Amino acid sequence: MTLTHIYFDAGNTLVYVNLGFVSEALARRGVSVSTAALWSAEHRVRVELDDPGVVKATNDIGRWNLYFEKILALTGVGEVAADVLREMRAYHSKSNLWEVVPPEVRTSLDALRGRFRMSVISNANGTVRDKLERVGLAGYFETILDSHEEGVEKPDPAIFRRAMERTGAAPSESLYVGDMYHIDVVGARAAGMEAVLLDPAGHHAGKDVRRLPTIAGLPDLIDGLS
Repeated sequence: MTLTHIYFDAGNTLVYVNLGFVSEALARRGVSVSTAALWSAEHRVRVELDDPGVVKATNDIGRWNLYFEKILALTGVGEVAADVLREMRAYHSKSNLWEVVPPEVRTSLDALRGRFRMSVISNANGTVRDKLERVGLAGYFETILDSHEEGVEKPDPAIFRRAMERTGAAPSESLYVGDMYHIDVVGARAAGMEAVLLDPAGHHAGKDVRRLPTIAGLPDLIDGLS
């Protein structure tokens, strides 16, 4: 493939969920759950929700609720869960809980900038652009599509096609990088793009897609495509 444009998911691809915020919110209510325990639950829940039936039956808001409800349930959070979820929703509506940037994200984007044009396609709540500005990533991207603003969500191929139309890239020149097979990979392929799946816990070993544990390996993987 002749690659000119890389499109990225945002959540758990460029910016990761702030489970430290969740741990602290629980601690304020007298419940001790470590960030590590929350991450262990998160990996299980993410693959559980990455199911074609779940994706078809829900939207991004519904999956947000299921995601955190299941994480809290798996870590044994009881009666304070509803109160913590209210605090999380209030924070997310203004600032977006996906706000932690691992060091390898900037390292990889720096390695790709100048060689490829880059954009973001995210299922979100209208806060992605401001959030990426706040964490210092927005400048890497030519355009940022937020599903709340666009009125269409992944895996609908329309949002991928809209991104390509705005950037003037053909599907054969485009690569999408995300962390949910039935949302990111299925949607991108339906729009004619190739895709790379971030699979940190190795849950998708049987899937017919190029996988990486983190974005750190993306520059080398792309070099291998040419």
